[in-house]
Amino acid sequence: MVFKKITAADIAFFQSIEGMKAVLTDNESLESCASDETEDLHYMPEVVVQAQTVAAISRLMAYCNEQLIPVTPRGAGTGLSGGALPVYGGVVLDMKAFDKIIHLDKRNLQVTTEPGVITQVLQDYVKEAGLFYPPDPASKGSCFIGGNVAENSGGPRAVKYGVVKDYVLNLEVVLPDGEVVWTGANVLKNATGYNLTQLMVGSEGTLGIITKIVLRLIPAVRHDVLMLVPFRQAVQACEAVNAIFMAGYTPSAMEFMERDALEWSMRYTQATGISLPDDIEAHLLIEVDGNDKDALYNDMEAIAAVVQHYDIGDVLFADTHEQKQMLWTLRRKVGEAVKSNSIYKEEDTVVPRAELPELLRIIKQLGREYGFQSVCYGHAGDGNLHVNIVKGSMSDEDWNTKLTEGIRKLFAEVVRLGGTLSGEHGIGLVQKDYMDIAFSNRQLQIMRSIKQVFDPIGILNPGKVFAD
Repeated sequence: MVFKKITAADIAFFQSIEGMKAVLTDNESLESCASDETEDLHYMPEVVVQAQTVAAISRLMAYCNEQLIPVTPRGAGTGLSGGALPVYGGVVLDMKAFDKIIHLDKRNLQVTTEPGVITQVLQDYVKEAGLFYPPDPASKGSCFIGGNVAENSGGPRAVKYGVVKDYVLNLEVVLPDGEVVWTGANVLKNATGYNLTQLMVGSEGTLGIITKIVLRLIPAVRHDVLMLVPFRQAVQACEAVNAIFMAGYTPSAMEFMERDALEWSMRYTQATGISLPDDIEAHLLIEVDGNDKDALYNDMEAIAAVVQHYDIGDVLFADTHEQKQMLWTLRRKVGEAVKSNSIYKEEDTVVPRAELPELLRIIKQLGREYGFQSVCYGHAGDGNLHVNIVKGSMSDEDWNTKLTEGIRKLFAEVVRLGGTLSGEHGIGLVQKDYMDIAFSNRQLQIMRSIKQVFDPIGILNPGKVFAD
C-alpha cells in the first residue's frame, strides 16, 4: 500500500474541522507520539490531531479515507506491542480529549465512558458508588480505558473476574469511512446477529475508532487478604498455582515473580522490609477477596496449607493497607524495572494454567540454547506469563538475528502446549510476523477479510496484526 504524504492543504482541512481541538506539526508533539512503551521503537507521524467531538473524528476519517492518508489512533501510549505507532507516518489521532465519564447507571450497574478516561480514575469513580470495575492492568494509573478495550486488557484480577471483554456491553465506533455506529445494546444478554461489540474488543484500533464505551459493573467487595509466598524452586511456584485451584480455591489474584523480577523491582522502587534469601528462586503473590472477612482468612489459611507441600520459605502476610500497597507496587513496577536495567524484548505468552511449569522449563532451556537471560513474571492464575528477554551480554548480531529464531521456537512450544502468542498485550507491530505459528493460512485469510470489510482501503492503523 502506497499512502499519500500529507500536504499543507490537508493540514488546512484538518484545522477547519469543527470540534478539532488541535492540529500539531511541531517536532515536540510529533516526537511524543513516535513511541510507546514497546522496547525502543520509533516512528514519526506527519501530524498529530486532537479531536474533541465524534463529529470531528467522523469528518477526519472520511477525508483521510478519500485521500488515502493513514490514521493511527492513540490513547495514553502505554502499549507493549507497538499498536499505537504510526509506522507509515500520516495522522496520529490523539484521543486524550475524550476524557469524560458520561453516565453512571447505578440501577443497572453500568457506566458509559469516553475512551480517554484513565482506568484507575474510572475504577475510583464507580467505587464511590459502591461498584467495581475489575480489570486492572499494571499501568492502570496511566493507561486509558479505550486502549484497554482495543487490547482486551486483563491484569492480576482476571483470574477471578475475567478480562475487559467480559465487561463491555456496547460501543460507539467511527468506521474508517467516517460512518458512526453502535455495535450492540446495553443489555447483559444479546443473541441478535453477529457480535460486533466483541469483534471490536481486542481489534487493536484496526477496525474502527472507539468513541464511547458502555461497561457492566459489579458490586464492590469490602475486604481482601494478601500474602507473598517464596519458593526455592521456580517451577514449584508454577506447580502450586494449579494445586490451589484443584483444592477448591479461586484467588482474586495470583501473580508469579521470578527472583530477578522482585529484586529489580525492589531496587527500582527503593522498597525495603522484604527479606530475599539467596536460595529463593520465585514468589507467588496471592490475594483473596470478598465480603466475609473471617471466610477470607479461612480460605487464605487453607491456601497456605496447600503451598506448605512445596519447598518454600517464610510466608509474608500483608497485615496493613500500607504493606498491601507496597507489595502491589512491587508487582506492578516489574516491567518498568526490567526496562530500566537493560535492552529487552517482552513476550506475552499464555498457556493453559496447568502447563505453566513446562512453559517455564522451556523458557530457561531456550535461554541456555540461544544465550539470553529471561526474567519471568505475570498472571500465573490464568496462565499468562510475561517473558522479558534481556540482552545483557548478547552481541548485537545475535540479538538482531539469532534471537528471532529463539522467539519462534518459544511461540511454537507455547502453541504446542495449547496456548497462544499474547494474553493481553496484543499483536500490534512486534508480534505480527509470528501469527503463522498460531493460525493456518485459512484462519489468517478470514481475519484479513474482516479487516477488508471494515477498512477496504486500509488506512486505519496499517502495518499491525498481519505480516506484510
